[in-house]
Amino acid sequence: MAKLEILHFPDPRLRNRALPVAQVDDTVRKLVDDMLETMYDAPGIGLAATQVNVALRVITIDVSDARDEPLVLINPELLATDGDIETEEGCLSVPGVYDNVRRASRIRVRALGRNGEPFEREAEDLLAVCIQHEMDHLEGKLFVDYLSQLKRSRIQKRALKAQRQAS
Repeated sequence: MAKLEILHFPDPRLRNRALPVAQVDDTVRKLVDDMLETMYDAPGIGLAATQVNVALRVITIDVSDARDEPLVLINPELLATDGDIETEEGCLSVPGVYDNVRRASRIRVRALGRNGEPFEREAEDLLAVCIQHEMDHLEGKLFVDYLSQLKRSRIQKRALKAQRQAS
């Protein structure tokens, strides 16, 4: 396994839309394993392939306290949403920024697992929010897009300043 580089906002590659995975093979499984290692090391609770500059519909998630319940969603589709919850979100691609976002509190999702097996799963609260957040990444959308233009502008200015200082 290998740790991957996580893209940071406002990198334009974060706006790329992911393509469906045609076949779950060893290359996709290696990507999943590398994404899990990267996510755990970051540390984060979710990671979309677009965040590591791979334009494929692949997500890794682990919201467990022990960090030992990885969930892999390949080609995820939201089948149903219900309820409403506002939670504070953060993102590995927007480090140090947290803000409230409103999302569905319960969802039903269909996807392929790490070995290509199809499954459906219901999720609520934190897991539901995390799945929706990561699926947004696959569409080129970031959680900061839910914030006001003023907040987004301030976050972008801070991010650009941090990038300049790091160079």
